[in-house]
Amino acid sequence: MAGVTTCIKYSMFIFNFFFWLCGILILGLAIWIRVSRSEIEFPDDYNTSYNTSANILIGVGTIIVILGFLGFCGTLRESRCMLLTFFIGLLLVLLVQMVAGILGVTYKFQYEHVLNETLYKNVDLLTEAGEKAKLLQKSLIIFQKKYKCCGLIDGASDWGTNFLQNSESCECSDMTDSACETYEGKLVYKRACIGLIKEFIRKHITMVIGITFGEAAVEVFGLIFSMVLFCRIGNKLI
Repeated sequence: MAGVTTCIKYSMFIFNFFFWLCGILILGLAIWIRVSRSEIEFPDDYNTSYNTSANILIGVGTIIVILGFLGFCGTLRESRCMLLTFFIGLLLVLLVQMVAGILGVTYKFQYEHVLNETLYKNVDLLTEAGEKAKLLQKSLIIFQKKYKCCGLIDGASDWGTNFLQNSESCECSDMTDSACETYEGKLVYKRACIGLIKEFIRKHITMVIGITFGEAAVEVFGLIFSMVLFCRIGNKLI
């Protein structure tokens, strides 16, 4: 019996070490995903499920780091109270992650339709001068510079009369590059940004889903180990 309990304790030590590392990894990746998402912060009714999933993962990562430390201490001291707290906390985290994962999966299937609708609806803002228009223009300029594209749907022409004052982010440096074309006296990228925006979001959503369900599988083992150890320590005290 003692040998079994010792084996479970060592298993819990190893689990909590990797669990703690996973928490740090999730926290770091979720923050990166959330920050990089701001590169394409479009106005109006753009779906918020993506941001919600990333924010939930930030909270989950923070809690996992704390729970990993709590589980380690509970195992070291053979504290049933700490182990029970660890079990309940881990179960709640697992449930929250399932919500985040479901949001991510749901958004993955509907994002293209929503994104198309939003971009086609807002493309005219590139030719306007209001505050709402400036928000979209600023986001697109950042995206164009980083991903070497121009315009939202149809290329440089999407900018209309605002093209010349915002053309720098569209400009190619190589006149022989087949990806470039001349528009209003400027050498610019032919490719519109809509395809790249879709790929950008698809990649990040897949990452969120992978992190969520991968960590959930690890947490199931943590629940099993902690409850078995909790019961073993209880039997020793009887």
